[in-house]
Amino acid sequence: FLVLTMAASILRENVKVVDISILKGRGLVAAESFKKGDVLFEEKPLVCAQFSWNELYKYKACEFCMKSLESAEEMVHRLTNNQGFLLPHHECCDIDPSKFVQCQQCQVLYCSPACHDLAADQYHRLLCKGSSMDDPEHPLNRLVNEWRSFHYPPETTSIILIAKMIAMVKQAKDKEEIVSKFSTFVKSAVNEQEHIAHKLLGEQFQVQREVLRNLLMEALYEESVQEWFTPEGFSLLFALVGTNGQGIGSSSFSRWVKNTESLNLVEAEKNQLDEIIEKIYEEIDEVSGDFLDCEGSGLYQLQSSCNHSCVPSAEITFPHGDSTLAMVALRDISPEEEITISYLGCCDVTRSRHSRQKALRENYLFKCSCEKCLSQADDASVTSEESDNDDDEEMDDGN
Repeated sequence: FLVLTMAASILRENVKVVDISILKGRGLVAAESFKKGDVLFEEKPLVCAQFSWNELYKYKACEFCMKSLESAEEMVHRLTNNQGFLLPHHECCDIDPSKFVQCQQCQVLYCSPACHDLAADQYHRLLCKGSSMDDPEHPLNRLVNEWRSFHYPPETTSIILIAKMIAMVKQAKDKEEIVSKFSTFVKSAVNEQEHIAHKLLGEQFQVQREVLRNLLMEALYEESVQEWFTPEGFSLLFALVGTNGQGIGSSSFSRWVKNTESLNLVEAEKNQLDEIIEKIYEEIDEVSGDFLDCEGSGLYQLQSSCNHSCVPSAEITFPHGDSTLAMVALRDISPEEEITISYLGCCDVTRSRHSRQKALRENYLFKCSCEKCLSQADDASVTSEESDNDDDEEMDDGN
């Protein structure tokens, strides 16, 4: 099943992928020096997909690049459930509906003709549902509905990401080339060194997993990757997107807020604008909570080579409002130094060593030995508060 391939050293402009160690595998190393705030590189995903529940709840995004397709004001109205908000400075909203393009058969929406054509060329000719978009018996709709039946928000990946991977192979003129690209991602449902089972592949999900596998076989079976459709191969494929997928978020309102920062305003106007933005965020928090963005995940060949640290040297950003990521230095980085990011969210990375290790074992199948974790090795295994939270989470997972 698509054995992991690692070149001894793969140069990618100002960074390179190298073998770090037997335990860590490959990693990303600086080929030159970087200053804090420098963009190390930008990268588009090999494939990406919006989360299923996110799409269901009307977070409107380009099907190919995940750019938010609502105007900033429309997004505010939906997230606050308040049509009374009128955003000033409409010139700061960079959404242009005049460029939108629909698939002629299924009416799926794209932000531009370029995204429409790329999707059609790569996978959409096979995934297009035509006039059956709302037919619950369509194989792809059955697949998504089954997925939603046990994968609830907050979402971590999408079954459509796997469907797109298969469709890309089926549509490719050179199938071996696209399969070789997917083969560079780490794929292991159980870590060979520590035998840590991926939480999404536990016994409690075995029935649903088989249903999903059979639905995928019915809709998209491809002989050239027939191993993906075996029980073991499907589990490994599932682990691939679970452990390598990079979260993606886009928001036309966030882009509007960012663009207003460059306005030339007098102090009184700036204060008034800040009050409007603060009030909007407060209402969004009350109505929609943490679900602000069009959310999904994608597979990035270069970013996926970057190892984790609880004290990372770089971070992932999405400066263009779509799925194109930028890796930005959090501090100065020297040539030949390994570049690390945090796989944990900003809240999780500040928790105790025990809680960080637990999250990394369950979601990414490894035990962290970064500088911070080693320095906290003698700390208490768990705080009483975190122990209570973990117990509650385990009870929830068992329901």
